[in-house]
Amino acid sequence: MSLIKDIYSVSFYQQLAEHFHRVQSSFDQEQFIRRIFSDDFNDLEWKQRTKHTTQVLHEFMPPSFPEAIALITAVVKNLMAQRYAGGLEYIIFPDYIETYGLDHFEVAVKSMEIITQFITCEFAVRPFIIRYQEQMITVMKDWATSHSSPVRRLASEGIRPRLPWAMAIPFLKQNPQPILPILELLKNDISESVRRSVANNLNDISKDHPAILLRIAENWKGISKNTDAIIKHGSRTLLKQGYPEILRYYGLESSHFKVSALNIQTPVVKIGAHVIFSFQVENTNSQSKSLRLEYGLYYQKSNGSMSRKVFKISERVYRSAETILVERRQSFRLITTRKFYPGKHKISIIVNGTETLMMDFNLV
Repeated sequence: MSLIKDIYSVSFYQQLAEHFHRVQSSFDQEQFIRRIFSDDFNDLEWKQRTKHTTQVLHEFMPPSFPEAIALITAVVKNLMAQRYAGGLEYIIFPDYIETYGLDHFEVAVKSMEIITQFITCEFAVRPFIIRYQEQMITVMKDWATSHSSPVRRLASEGIRPRLPWAMAIPFLKQNPQPILPILELLKNDISESVRRSVANNLNDISKDHPAILLRIAENWKGISKNTDAIIKHGSRTLLKQGYPEILRYYGLESSHFKVSALNIQTPVVKIGAHVIFSFQVENTNSQSKSLRLEYGLYYQKSNGSMSRKVFKISERVYRSAETILVERRQSFRLITTRKFYPGKHKISIIVNGTETLMMDFNLV
């Protein structure tokens, strides 16, 4: 099985060295390759290899950051001209800006605007936001009006309060108001990737300030299909939490339904296999009704307590007295982002944010 760290291959480094040699003939390709493949290279994980590559590249760059980033930008422009796809391995370029450019605000900002069109600078921009707060927010408002969709996406994605895999931005977690004008500029963007970033930003905000998400939902409601979709995706955490105000916003009342016949077909599940279960749900209302179906999986933790994760099944309108049978399976295949502990686990059925039937099974 290929690992994410394997993107840093011999062929990648050979191509990278050749790209730099083309823009600077004195670039020592052979020595660069030798420095990359240090004695401990095979033991380095993905992020460690990224940082290692950045540091080695720095040894072969001019000591002046403006001169160094000019070379990197020239390489990026050549790659884009040759229609190279900016794969994840090229995250070394934004990492170079983050690592060595923090004291060079204007030069770094200009380089990010170019480089993000090849490989996203959403991680690199965050320490600049933390240090240069108002200046950086002003820049990102300008980026939100760019002709380039990757630059517009950076305006939203880079300023998310809780961007995964990246440092949080504490002052924006505490007060996200500076973000909102940027999201207003992008709420009807023609690019789906930009709109999805807006939704993800709103979802981040909702985790600390649900009232802000609800206010925006009311203000944007019905403006377009795009804004309605942004609000729905941006509300996903509150919906999974069963937050009453967002449930009311979507007409998901916690009454006039019946859940029955919960059955776990695999009461004993081996790690690596699936838990399989089924249940029935009925609309007991005299009129059609929207029902959002989810299930909660209570995972055993190392200390013996349980942690619930919610999974969406469906959301649609049910006719009066309509009854359906739902069958689902949940994998316990080993993954790097979750450790499984043998013992009692639970499945619960959630309808319109209300937890109903629950049943145990054992993981072995």
